[in-house]
Amino acid sequence: MIGVAPPAYDPAAPTTANTLPVGAPATVRAYVAELFRRHRRAFLVLIAVNTASVLASLAGPLLLGDLVERVSEGARELHLPLTVSLFVLALAVQAVFVRQVRLRGAMLGERMLADLREDFLVRSVGLPPGVLERAGTGDLLSRITTDIDRLANAMREAVPQLAIGVVWAVLLLGGLVVTVPPLAPAVLVAVPLLVIGCRWYYKRAPHGYRSEAAGYAAVAAALAETVDAGRTVEAHRLGDRRIELSDRRVREWTAWERYTLWLRSVLFPVINLTHVTVLASVLMIGGWFALRGWIGVGQLTTGALIAQMLVDPVNLILRWYDELQVAQVSLARLVGVRDIEPDAGDEALAPDGRDLHADQVHFGYREGVDVLRRVSLDVAPGTRLALVGPSGAGKSTLGRLLAGIYAPRTGQVALGGAELSRMPAERVRSHVALVNQEHHVFVGSLRDNLLLARTDAEDAELWAALGAVDADGWARALDEGLDTEVGSGGLTLTPAQAQQIALARLVLADPHTLVLDEATSLLDPRAARHLERSLARVLDGRTVVAIAHRLHTAHDADVIAVVENGRISELGSHDELVAAQGAYAALWRSWHG
Repeated sequence: MIGVAPPAYDPAAPTTANTLPVGAPATVRAYVAELFRRHRRAFLVLIAVNTASVLASLAGPLLLGDLVERVSEGARELHLPLTVSLFVLALAVQAVFVRQVRLRGAMLGERMLADLREDFLVRSVGLPPGVLERAGTGDLLSRITTDIDRLANAMREAVPQLAIGVVWAVLLLGGLVVTVPPLAPAVLVAVPLLVIGCRWYYKRAPHGYRSEAAGYAAVAAALAETVDAGRTVEAHRLGDRRIELSDRRVREWTAWERYTLWLRSVLFPVINLTHVTVLASVLMIGGWFALRGWIGVGQLTTGALIAQMLVDPVNLILRWYDELQVAQVSLARLVGVRDIEPDAGDEALAPDGRDLHADQVHFGYREGVDVLRRVSLDVAPGTRLALVGPSGAGKSTLGRLLAGIYAPRTGQVALGGAELSRMPAERVRSHVALVNQEHHVFVGSLRDNLLLARTDAEDAELWAALGAVDADGWARALDEGLDTEVGSGGLTLTPAQAQQIALARLVLADPHTLVLDEATSLLDPRAARHLERSLARVLDGRTVVAIAHRLHTAHDADVIAVVENGRISELGSHDELVAAQGAYAALWRSWHG
């Protein structure tokens, strides 16, 4: 078979080394087997009611075949009322069980889909923070949205319907073997055509659908990044370049869409030809058998009707198996997080003290390109350290290393003598917390948003945390107080209020070391200054690493580290650095003026 060739591979698209992995076939099979084990009872009940439904459907061909046989033999008593009554009874029984099949199939699909969503979320949350930070926004969003949407149809219908189709076809073939044994081989005439067509299709379909899904993720990534950085794109006049990139991504994606559509346009006529071949072979071979007297006309009628009934389950199997090809790609992308080994860490490793130490640290996001070089730093317990410097100097990267989000390429970052990158992530989080300029308000009540930090906190503690960040005023003014619904569909919080909620969670978590990455950047200068003074009382006695572009934060710090070109160029107090007349003094004069 010849036709449309698959699109040429473009190394620049659609995936990169930083995207989350796609699950290996063994991982997908293991997860599917696990899902079936969880829902084994519901699956067996579905098979049972489907079996009853198919057996009831066989009554029609058997009754009609018997009636034709009696007519052909010239019988005077056809017992039509009894035949009609039995047919109506079988139809009623079939209707009842078909309803049960649809109901139980839908319930099974929804339960499996719910498990899949929950498993993906739980596994994603448990991944090392650095993995999620490096994964592209478009890749992660496309898995959570597009892949889940594609799987929703498969889980709700494809898996139950495929099981129904297989049982249906097997029982119909069994009924043909039992009622008209000579005609059973006639069905096999079309098998070679079906096998050849399906093998051709399924040899090409997985790669095509996988590339189509990856192409859509690349489109989503390009569009999301362009929208998020719209002002930067305009400021640097990158509009034409971003449009060109988006157009190229769309062309690559639609090329794969056309390719998979062409595959289906070849498969479906082959399936239709198979159905015609099955019915024709049964009628021709059965007719010859009937002329020879080897079977009766009634048996031929029964065999032809059963052969015609095979069209529906075969169509069902192939249709939903094709759907599963798309779903399998989405499932592989969702369970791909299982191929990432969780950063379990050394359970025996625990900090002995609260001193934070970085020794000759090198770190880069790409191989061979270091963002930080030969960084060494000692932060004594209770010290307030400010990291300042120009944009892109590596301040935020250094903050993430000190918070244990990333592991250095060489050198080490240790807390109390224990290397952060070797400790279990949960243990690191209990000692060190990172709050950056990205704030998140989750759908739910204000209380639920705060309890994320500490699930056993009492209302009095929640109000105290809000008060510590000057958020209790507007929070108490809400009609329902802590029970007020916030987020999508609820009360829309201002950026400043959302940042205060994030900081209140920090107060509740109560770690002894904090890394604040421009945590008050979304507040106006006066509100930020007021909030930082309030935080100063709450954070008293804790180690604080503050990354800020507002130098009043540095003015209040015990120690200031100036980061330039991935290195610490100056280290000292505000007065010392101003007197030194170096890079910090220039920054201070520029900002203060």
